[in-house]
Amino acid sequence: MSIRRSIGLLEEDCTACLICVRECPSKCMEIDRHTEQISEGRRPKTVHILDAFAIDFALCMFCGLCIDVCPTDALQWSDQGGLAAHQREGLVSNSADLVLRASE
Repeated sequence: MSIRRSIGLLEEDCTACLICVRECPSKCMEIDRHTEQISEGRRPKTVHILDAFAIDFALCMFCGLCIDVCPTDALQWSDQGGLAAHQREGLVSNSADLVLRASE
């Protein structure tokens, strides 16, 4: 018996680098982000802050490339179900739907 797996997000580990979005062959991911200046030492550092993350599972091939290329392991396989919907719009999962707990 095979287990159907989904993609989950550890939001606190995501640096909003967009590598997953660029590598996705089906272009099913969307990230909204902004930048902030952080003062560390003499030079300020610019970091990206994640505002929103979404995956359109109607387009996703579940190939796992996004999980493989994530430098911070923020994207991981998840056993969460519920990927069925009556309307196509119901297959778009935002960051609140994708959030994994650190123990998963």
